[in-house]
Amino acid sequence: MADPVAEVRNLTKRFGDRTVLDGLDLTVERGEFAALLGRSGSGKSTLLRVLAGLDDAVDGNVEVSGTVSVAFQQPRLLPWRKVWRNVVLGLHQDGVAKSRNRALAGKALAEVHLAGHADAWPLTLSGGEAQRVSLARALVREPGLLLLDEPFGALDALTRIAMHRLVADLWRRHRPGVLLVTHDVDEALRLAGRVLVLDGGRIVAEHRPGATTHHDDLRRRVLADLGVSEDAVA
Repeated sequence: MADPVAEVRNLTKRFGDRTVLDGLDLTVERGEFAALLGRSGSGKSTLLRVLAGLDDAVDGNVEVSGTVSVAFQQPRLLPWRKVWRNVVLGLHQDGVAKSRNRALAGKALAEVHLAGHADAWPLTLSGGEAQRVSLARALVREPGLLLLDEPFGALDALTRIAMHRLVADLWRRHRPGVLLVTHDVDEALRLAGRVLVLDGGRIVAEHRPGATTHHDDLRRRVLADLGVSEDAVA
């Protein structure tokens, strides 16, 4: 039975005379991992901002169930707060003891393999470690919907592969609905059970990796949906 954590119907977003999202429809189910691809300026990040509640100046209907967490391309850690305090930053827990917050942070950091970094300062972390702290901050909220806005884009190739494995493992363990925004077709096909293509302000194509279609054939089809020939990215 369908159990959506996000439902968008006829969503329209304009910036002045420019329409970025044009009657867009989208459903994200609880426990699914979806990826959103689109050319630069197609409105991917705008859609994530709407789903995160950061932009409500829109037309249409947006319904999100439960808590929403976002991990951005940049970790956005506060350098004057230790790592564990960054993890619990913004939690609405008035009256909760410091020890309780620290325990919550410690559990989340252990899940991203940073249990020994709770008292570190953000500036001492590598790029991959900082991004893992960002994931811990998202997970500590036990989200029903996890939004990932190109969180691997600034990482080197080897760190990115390690982060792919970590995110996949965390998703299997917690089972939130996930919507990943990425420019990387291979990344989308590797991680997601459903790949969506955004163009002209709407979802124009949907693919399901791991079905009957061979990976290379599906990659060509997704690239074609994006208006890119495979030769151009070979």
